Amino acid sequence: MSTLVIQDLHVRVGGLDILRGVNLEIASGEVHALMGPNGSGKSTLSHALMGREGYEVTQGSVMIDGEELIGQPTWLRSRAGLFLSHQYPVEVPGVRILDLLEVAAGVGESVVQEEALRIGVAAEFLDRGVNVEFSGGEQKRAETLQLALLRPKFAILDEVDSGLDVDALRDVARRIEMMTSESELGVLAITHYSRLLTVLRPDRVHMFIEGRVIKSGGPELADELERTGYEIGEL
Repeated sequence: MSTLVIQDLHVRVGGLDILRGVNLEIASGEVHALMGPNGSGKSTLSHALMGREGYEVTQGSVMIDGEELIGQPTWLRSRAGLFLSHQYPVEVPGVRILDLLEVAAGVGESVVQEEALRIGVAAEFLDRGVNVEFSGGEQKRAETLQLALLRPKFAILDEVDSGLDVDALRDVARRIEMMTSESELGVLAITHYSRLLTVLRPDRVHMFIEGRVIKSGGPELADELERTGYEIGEL
C-alpha cells in the first residue's frame, strides 16, 4: 500500500500566490476527483507536483511513501512513482510513439501493440511522431497508453476528458479504472465535469476554490457541483 500525501502546499507563480495550503492524501487504488472553476489553481497543482520550472513552492510538503518530492527534479519524482497526464501535451517531432514507449517502459513492440488495442489505438498510430498533429482525443489516448505501460504508483490526470468524444472517453476512463485494481494505481483526476466520473468512479471528490480544497465528499458531491456550480454561498 502506497500513499501520496500533500500537506499545506503553497505555490507562487510569477510573483503571485496561487496555491494557498492544499491538503490531500491518496492511497493505492483510490480515485480522487478535484473539481473547480477556471483559474482556481488546479493545473498549477499538477505542475507543482511534478516540479515544473517557475512553480515556486513556498511552504508545504509532497511525499510518496514518506519520500519528500519537493526540491527533487522531475525525473526523480517520476522514478518515485508520480505520473502527469498533461492537459496540453507537447509535440515531439521525429520521435515515434512506439520508440518512446519501448525505451521508457522497457518493453517490446508486441507489448506496446497489445496495450494500444486495449484503449482503441490502431497499430499505424504507433508509427506517428509523439503528439504531432494529433487531435485532442488522440493526445489523450496516447497519454493513457504511456500511463498503462509505465505503471506508476500515482497518476495526476489534468482534464483527461477534454477533447474526447463519448467513445474515446469511455475507452480512456475504463482503462484507467482497470489500472486502479490491476496495479493499485492511485488517481487524482482534475476535471470540470462529472461525465468522466460516471466511468472513473471516484472514492472522494474535492471542491477546489482559490488555491485550496474547501469541501470534500463522496461521489455525490460531483453531481452537486455540476448542478449548483462553485458558488461558496450555495454550499
